[in-house]
Amino acid sequence: MLLSMENITKAYGPVKANTDIGFTLNKGEIHALVGENGAGKTTLMRILYGMEKPTSGTIRIRGVEQHFATPADAIKSGIGMVHQHFMLFPSFTVAENIVIGREPRSGMGFNRKAAIAEVEALSRQYGMPVDPRKKTSACSLGVQQRVEILKVLHQGADIIILDEPTGVLTPLEVKELLVAIKRLAAQGKSFIIISHKLQEIMDVADRITVLRDGRVTGVVEAKDTDVEQISRLMVGRDLVDMPRTAPEPGEAVLEVKSLTVPGDKGKPLVNEVSFGVRSGEIVGIAGISGNGQSELIGAISGLVDIGSGQVLLAGKDVTGTPVRKIRELGLAHIPEDRYQWGAAKDATVVENGVMGHARREQRYGMLRGRSIRSMVEDWVKRFEIKTGSLDTKAQFLSGGNLQKLIVARELAQGTPFLIAAEPTRGVDVGAMEIIHGELIKKRNEKGAILLVSSELTEILKLSDRILVINEGRIVGELSAEEATEERISLLMAGGKQA
Repeated sequence: MLLSMENITKAYGPVKANTDIGFTLNKGEIHALVGENGAGKTTLMRILYGMEKPTSGTIRIRGVEQHFATPADAIKSGIGMVHQHFMLFPSFTVAENIVIGREPRSGMGFNRKAAIAEVEALSRQYGMPVDPRKKTSACSLGVQQRVEILKVLHQGADIIILDEPTGVLTPLEVKELLVAIKRLAAQGKSFIIISHKLQEIMDVADRITVLRDGRVTGVVEAKDTDVEQISRLMVGRDLVDMPRTAPEPGEAVLEVKSLTVPGDKGKPLVNEVSFGVRSGEIVGIAGISGNGQSELIGAISGLVDIGSGQVLLAGKDVTGTPVRKIRELGLAHIPEDRYQWGAAKDATVVENGVMGHARREQRYGMLRGRSIRSMVEDWVKRFEIKTGSLDTKAQFLSGGNLQKLIVARELAQGTPFLIAAEPTRGVDVGAMEIIHGELIKKRNEKGAILLVSSELTEILKLSDRILVINEGRIVGELSAEEATEERISLLMAGGKQA
């Protein structure tokens, strides 16, 4: 046995993130670690990687007990970790990022030629092609993921921890990554994968360990289980989809007319885009990340300057209108990046909850504290947000629980129009069920929703109409009935609609 973690417990005061967890890993094995947001997955891996010290328990590598005070100690023992948010220097080349900390020297200086040669050899050895001379900032997210894996391989890792490795990848990049993981495992490398994407886990894993509330609820062979059983072990019940009525779209709530957002180098980021969203429908926008979705959302919501064109909300021209005024006219916004746009990490749960509601939740110029706390408490219960208290800082919530708080806050605005950008990014299947149900409920109650998601399964499941964006243009429109993953993928990649 390559790795064993025995009776691992991690307590933060009275709160236990992990309780008596056992976890093992064999040489050449791909072992998935799954569970709801806040189940203790990341804490367990932070302990293994030396970022946290266990309250109690034992870690053994090849039978020898280990005590990791820092990640450097874990790296010396052959453990590498690729974090959910890449830890790369954008201004460095691929080679510089991979060899950093173990740079080949020439006298007192950095031997760039030797570094390039090392990376080229590493790339060939593990079948992960990269251009060592290219700036990392110019690489796609899929290539950046390869750079991160090659970096830990260069450090000598035999155990590689991948935290949500496919969260920002395109469908093609996901397939390439899963193939690469299997190839590396066949060469003797061992993987621990944390992921909420259960079908991907079923496609790549040998074994699956499920956590719930900091405890192990099951360890199963992937070949002997299915997504439904894993979901039940994660949430403790069967999942139920919110029933969808047939769409009955009404009046146009959002109208976008010939919208263009200029880019830095003359090429528009959004190019002559026109579409509408009516009450009682969900319109999905599918596209490979970086094809103008973010700029389109920003232009509609007032966060990005518009070069030309118009945006109408409920019949009113809001082109160039300040963000606050647009929100007052009936727009709510679940942003694609919860940390950059959706929350203040140093503010508490209740403070983050009141954002956007403050003008309504005041009397005589003072915030109504009791009413606000009651409102946020209701969201915590309804969306099953795991938090020590309403006064916990947002930075101490798991990513999925913070996402649920933001979704609850924006849905509670009760606006006629909602932008839902990556609404379930980084959340577990139970949270996804809740969020999808709430979006369908809003649509069934005649709300208009613009759904922007990199998850094709989410687009196909929720959308009444689907628009595909490529290089800043809408290149196709499909009804829910005619849309398939293959047809959307073809359009996303620049193919033509039949």
